Amino acid sequence: VASMYNSPDEGEAEEDPASILESFSEDAVFQGVAAFIYVLNEDYQVNLVALTWIGRVTYESDELDEAVQTAREEAVNKTSEYLLGMPLLSDYLEEGLEKLGYSVNDIEDDLL
Repeated sequence: VASMYNSPDEGEAEEDPASILESFSEDAVFQGVAAFIYVLNEDYQVNLVALTWIGRVTYESDELDEAVQTAREEAVNKTSEYLLGMPLLSDYLEEGLEKLGYSVNDIEDDLL
């Protein structure tokens, strides 16, 4: 299992998440998402990381509990920096939700 901050799947962005963050540091949407993740409690943050890992196939959907536990144990940096350092984050989140049986379109419809 790849470490939360040392994944070969994400290349340079994983080795230095700040490299991606620096290029978007003035972007209001980016700042809003980073702030949203930052204010989530620890349980929500580790579940968000686990969902991302399921979406990128580091874990399978039936390994959610293991993914959550690993995310909790390996959290050493800001979750927002880690997640926003992934160029394919939105794809991973969508795929993770679908693997867990949730439709992104249904979720969007419920929110609107």
